[in-house]
Amino acid sequence: MEAAAVPSRIALSPNRFANHHSVAGDRSSTYRRRSTNVAFPIVITAAARGKGGGVLDRPTEKVSPGRQSEFDVKKSRKMSPPFRVVLHNDNENRREYVVQVLMKVIPGMTVDNAVNIMQEAHVNGMAVVIVCSQQEAEEHCTALRGNGLRSSIEPASGGC
Repeated sequence: MEAAAVPSRIALSPNRFANHHSVAGDRSSTYRRRSTNVAFPIVITAAARGKGGGVLDRPTEKVSPGRQSEFDVKKSRKMSPPFRVVLHNDNENRREYVVQVLMKVIPGMTVDNAVNIMQEAHVNGMAVVIVCSQQEAEEHCTALRGNGLRSSIEPASGGC
């Protein structure tokens, strides 16, 4: 079925809007009383078969050769073996500074978690900061070291 436009207009005469009590020559009185029968073009449209009017189709994700889709990237992150970022105790940095650096460097790190990690490293000599992919672990370790903290990464094998 195709879209069809059917114009519909009502012929209007000057007498249709005229006020019956107007005085000849008085222009302002001509438009005082308006009729509700004003002509508007009426357009009737019908949807073509198979298009619109139903459930929206899921957009297809086009991936150019040599590039990974967003799904593949997320899947590869989940499939990569986990690594631990380990914070080592040092006697050079104040505890408050260590907490600030942890909160700055590690996304989503809360004050409570940062304090617990700092305290564990202080008491036990080291503490696990985060478990993540190797690439992220290397980035976090580099950022911690860049802020003067001692840190390392190791594979998170075993009961983690």
